Amino acid sequence: MNTEKIKQKLLKLQESFLAETDQNKKMLDIYLKSIEGNASDAEVEVANFQLKQIFKSLGLGILVSLPFSPISIPYILKKSKEYDIDLIPEWYKALSKDKDRLK
Repeated sequence: MNTEKIKQKLLKLQESFLAETDQNKKMLDIYLKSIEGNASDAEVEVANFQLKQIFKSLGLGILVSLPFSPISIPYILKKSKEYDIDLIPEWYKALSKDKDRLK
């Protein structure tokens, strides 16, 4: 793989992390507004969705640190698909939808 492709993929990954950071800030602002009683139900739903994405990312991070993760992660993802459970965060799905997806 040449360096230009690697650079392009790293820039795409950086963009997704920066967008995720902005969404996290918005999520925290919505939760603060909710505590004060100023947030609408739609805003709280958006914040809850973002919190779910954070938990999905953390869950995958924990799975990577386990022993035998090259075997266990594909197995867990396959079983989750069988039971219709979504474990993949949206930021990663966005990477895989584009033409320059990570391989």
